[in-house]
Amino acid sequence: MIRKYIVTIDNVKYEVEVEANDVVKSAKAPAVQVAPVAAPAPVAAAPVEAPAPAAAPAPAAVSADGEKVVSPLPGTLLKTVAKQGSAVKSGDVLCIVEAMKMENEIRSPKDGTVASIAVSEGASVAAGDLLYVIA
Repeated sequence: MIRKYIVTIDNVKYEVEVEANDVVKSAKAPAVQVAPVAAPAPVAAAPVEAPAPAAAPAPAAVSADGEKVVSPLPGTLLKTVAKQGSAVKSGDVLCIVEAMKMENEIRSPKDGTVASIAVSEGASVAAGDLLYVIA
């Protein structure tokens, strides 16, 4: 049993024959005059936020206990590079947060010592969650 279909791709019509054994044969159909159709009204799309730059230093806030390093984006803490008590310099990688299969390095905003680590490897973090405190 053979079924015939006419398929339009980029305003070009093709005649397609489909056999019962699912073998497809195709041939270009003769040109057919098509009446233009009014385009549908555009639908307003919701604004999309641009992702945070991958290598940008994490935002930090100064407190009495030290400078807090927070996550700039939601994701999973893939790896802690700087351990508690270790000395870090400004720009050193503290940890890696994975977001949408991208590894984002979170860097130290200043020279100091890692006073505390607020999350453990494998934990989910939201944007603004505390990751480290640098004293």
